[in-house]
Amino acid sequence: MKQEAHAFNLVNPSQLSFRAPKTIVLVGLMGAGKTSIGRRLAKRLDVEFFDSDHEVEVAAGCPIKEIFNIYGEDAFRVGEYRVINRLLDQQTHVLATGGGSFMEEKTREVIKQKAISVWLKADLETLVARVSRRTDRPLLEDAEAHHDVLSQLIAERYPVYEGADVIVDTYDEPTNTTVDRVIVSLAEYIRDRFPKDYVLKSI
Repeated sequence: MKQEAHAFNLVNPSQLSFRAPKTIVLVGLMGAGKTSIGRRLAKRLDVEFFDSDHEVEVAAGCPIKEIFNIYGEDAFRVGEYRVINRLLDQQTHVLATGGGSFMEEKTREVIKQKAISVWLKADLETLVARVSRRTDRPLLEDAEAHHDVLSQLIAERYPVYEGADVIVDTYDEPTNTTVDRVIVSLAEYIRDRFPKDYVLKSI
C-alpha cells in the first residue's frame, strides 16, 4: 500500500528528520517543485542533492534543449537512464528527476529497485503558474500552449506517477511547508517498510 501524506498535524515536522535507508527520488511534472523542494529536503536530511537534468547536461556537455533538438527525445532518455542508474549507485542522497523520467519503464524499474520514489503532485493551475516563468522547458516552447500541454501531460503521466512509493500533494504555499509534508510522509513510509532503519532525529 502506497504511503500518502495524511498525518501532517500529528507531529511538528519542522523539528523532524530521519536516516534515509535509500536514496529519495522525486518525480512529477515540470513545475511540481522537484528541484527547490529537493534541495531543502536534502539539507534537512543532511545528505547530498542531485538533479538528473543537470547531471545529464554535464555528461552530454550541452543543455537539454540542444540534446532534444539535435539528437531527439529517444537519445535523451537513453542518456538519462544511464545517468540516473549511475547516481543511484552512489551514497544515499536526494535526487530530483525530469518530468518524463518515471515514464520510462527501464528507469522506473531501477528507481523501484534502488530508491524510494516520491511523487510531488500538483494541480494544473499550480503547474501553469510555475512553468510560465521558465524558458528552458523543451516541451513548452509556446507559452500560449502551457495550459493545453500540461493538461495533456497530466492525463498521460499521472496514472504512471501513481506507482510512486510516496505521494505528496503540493500547493501554492511556501516551499518549506511542502518539505514538512514530504518529511512526515517519508517518515511514516520508512517506519512501515524499513523499521530497522527508522531512526528519527530532531533538528
